[in-house]
Parts: sequence; C-alpha cells; structure tokens
Amino acid sequence: MKQNLLSLVTLSLLLPMSLAGQEKSTDANSGSQNVSPFTQSSKRFNDWSVSVGAGVPLIQSADMTSIKNGNGKNLFGYSAYISVDKAITHAFGLNLQYDHGETRQGEINTKDHVALSGNRPAGRTQYDAISILGDLNFSNLLRRVDNKSPFRWALHGYAGVGTLAYRSYRQDPGPVFNQVLNYEKKPFKLGSLFGQAGAGLKFKINNRIDIEGRVMYVVTGDDEFDGAGVGQNGYNLTEDQISDNFFNTTLGLTFKLGKHESHLMWHDPLQEIYYKLDVLNDKTQDLEVCKKGDVDNDGVCDDWDRQLDTPAGARVDGAGVALDVDLDGVIDLYDKCVTVPGPAENNGCPVAAISNNPNSTSGVVTDESTIMKGIEFDLNSDRILPSNTPILNNAINYINSSNSNFKVIGGTDTRGTEEYNQELSERRANNVKNYLIQNGADKNKFEALGTGESNLLYPECEPADKCPEWKNRANRRVYFEAK
Repeated sequence: MKQNLLSLVTLSLLLPMSLAGQEKSTDANSGSQNVSPFTQSSKRFNDWSVSVGAGVPLIQSADMTSIKNGNGKNLFGYSAYISVDKAITHAFGLNLQYDHGETRQGEINTKDHVALSGNRPAGRTQYDAISILGDLNFSNLLRRVDNKSPFRWALHGYAGVGTLAYRSYRQDPGPVFNQVLNYEKKPFKLGSLFGQAGAGLKFKINNRIDIEGRVMYVVTGDDEFDGAGVGQNGYNLTEDQISDNFFNTTLGLTFKLGKHESHLMWHDPLQEIYYKLDVLNDKTQDLEVCKKGDVDNDGVCDDWDRQLDTPAGARVDGAGVALDVDLDGVIDLYDKCVTVPGPAENNGCPVAAISNNPNSTSGVVTDESTIMKGIEFDLNSDRILPSNTPILNNAINYINSSNSNFKVIGGTDTRGTEEYNQELSERRANNVKNYLIQNGADKNKFEALGTGESNLLYPECEPADKCPEWKNRANRRVYFEAK
C-alpha cells in the first residue's frame, strides 16, 4: 500500500513538470518541434475494420408475427449484413451498415407453401437497409481502473437510423395458393426512415479477427411491413399498430485493418499509467533490498543499474548512469564546463572556433564519441519524446562540425513480428532524420535505416519477458554510427 502511494505521489510531482516541458517545447517562438502533432502517420492503433454476418429475423410486433408463442409454429427468415467500422475513441465508433434479408410471418414459411388453415393470411417480406450506427464499447467505458488484466470479451451497444426499402407479400386465406405483392417501399425517401438498436458480445480471436453475436431490434416505422395490409383491402388481425417491428439475431466476424498490432477499441487507456506505476513500484522495492548489491557504490542497486562501472564520486541519475548535464559525452565529474557542451579533448569545454580546413580536427569530437546513443522510444511508438531533443540538438552541432558521414539507425525490442518491427524501426530512424534536417543538420551527411530487432543493445532480451523493462526500453532506440 505504501509503495502504491509513493508511486502516485511521484507521478503527481512529475506530471506537472512534464506538461510544462511540453508546453514550452511547443511554443510558437521556440523554433523547436519537440512534440510531434497527432496525424494519420503518428497513430499507434488501428481504427478501421470491416464486419460481416448472417442471422435470423423474427417479427415480434405486427399483425402477423414470426413468433407464435405456442399457437402454431415459429417461422424463420434469413438476414445478412456488411459494415465498414471506424473507431473514433477507445469507447466509441461509427458503422456504415448494409442489411439484406427476408422475414416470414403468419402461416407461411416459403414462397410456394400453402396456408395451413383457411381463416388467416400469411406473408413474407424482403428488405434492404442502409444505416449509420453508433458503436459504444461498454467494456472499455466501464472498465475498472484497478483491473490491469488484458481482456478478450467486450460488450458493445449499437443504435442508429437509416433508410429502409422492402417488398411485402401476402397470401390470402383459402384453399387456393394466391400470393400477391401487398406493398413496396422505395429507399431514400422521408417515409423510408427506420431505426434500430441492440447489443453485441465480441470475442477477440487474435489481433486481426473478432467474432460477435448480436441482437438488434428494428423499428420499421409503418404498418405495411408484415404484409397483412391496412384499410379495406387489408387485415387488422391483432390491433391497429403504427409500426411492424422485428428482432434480428446475427453471428458475424470483424476484420481489423491497418499496420499496427492492436486496435483502438481493444486498448485500455490506463495501460501506460499501469506500466509507469509498476516500474516505480519495482524501483521502490529494489531501493529497500538490493538483490545483487551495488558494485560501483553509486547508490543504485545492480538489479536495475544501467552503468555498473560508474567512477567514484560521479553523480548518477535514477538508472545509475553518470550525469552529463550538457550531453556532450563528458560526464560532469570530468567536465570543466558542466552546462556548456564541448569536445572531450578540451575537457568538455567549447573551443573558440572550428577551422575551415577540412583536414583539421580542431573542435571536432574524437572517434571515441562517434557513436551517439540514448534516443529511446515508448512501446509501439515512433514519436520523438521531449527528453530526447537535447541529445538531438547536440547531435546537430556535432554532425555539422564533423568531417564524417553518419548512419541514423533505428531499432526495436523483441515484441511483435519481425516484419512489424522492421517497419517500426525504419519509421523511428526517419523521424529522427527529419527532425535533424528540420532543425538545421546537413542532410547530405547522414542516412536513415532500420534494423528491426536484429541489433539489440541487450541481446539477452529475447524474448522480452526475460529482461526488466528498462532493458527493453533501451532496445527501442535510435543511435548514430559514423560511416
């Protein structure tokens, strides 16, 4: 309990500073592009899908019904639907849906079947409908904040309106088969409007396919749908109703489209908060008991110390890495100009000027620093984090002043498929390349490429669950190599 409280207090202290940093970085006068805008290319989840299904419609509220309640046999029609689905948020989406089907009611089951008695009519109705449905994901909307487990079942609610076209047929009572067209309604007219609402239960088969059972209640909006007819030439067998309505029970599949691993409707928006709380809890536990000791005596347990050979006397960050405030490659312990970047041969202080002689090495960082590291990314993301921009800004000065050309290399951890990781690593490398060019780096001096999961900083993290999360995060990186 104390660890959870400590984690929440830490997050509450860090969040305002993080937001303030983001506001500062996006200021129009800063000339910096530290935070990527939300665009189509920066989306982290798939949000399009296509659904198909088939089922059975049953007229429930009409003069002639499909459900007999023990007074005769139930009559089953057929229905099918196809829809294009767009997720707006993790809990709401819109579906453009087309329905086709046939209901059967009264005492007839097929178009060539005679009535079972001579005193009641029978009918069937063929219909087509186009509608816009709102899709509300109750499982995401009502999910408990302390439920961190992944979920594969989701309850959805649907409601919407559209245009309905149909042809209703009636067979009059009598020994002679005499089925006639009772009424025909055309689509896309004011009187063709209808509504439907219902619920569906989805099961996630995998990241690409869902299966769903759905029950919808369709309100047709008139009294001619069942084929009984109205007025002098029709039958009011039960009562004068203003609408013939029916249930439509279907079983269908949803195919999720897009390049990402997961779909927005299956994403828990608190997932990343859970991760940050777990990391803080783990670090708090390690502070209390160091399982492997502290080899370099820097105050950071070896269980999650990323630099086990920190020089004595050096200040370190929370991961045990020696501090380098100006990010010039010279740690503060040895840097005589702690807040101003400079080359190692000048003790971390800037030189007066860089020679115009291309063969001169004055003011150029030595080969020991030709590989710049530390540009890390969130899981399944190619967004440049505000914490990375000081490294990149320092890299711009270094690239422009160096006589070398460079490779901007993107990598990933071992989660996901090889094909997806390759594409993600290329996007990370290209985002860094574009940032460098937009902020003044010479575009002719470097190229971007992705290596997927093939060049891990920590090769032992295969699979990813063998390592603590900070190692997997370190594998999700972009780094520089001199050609």
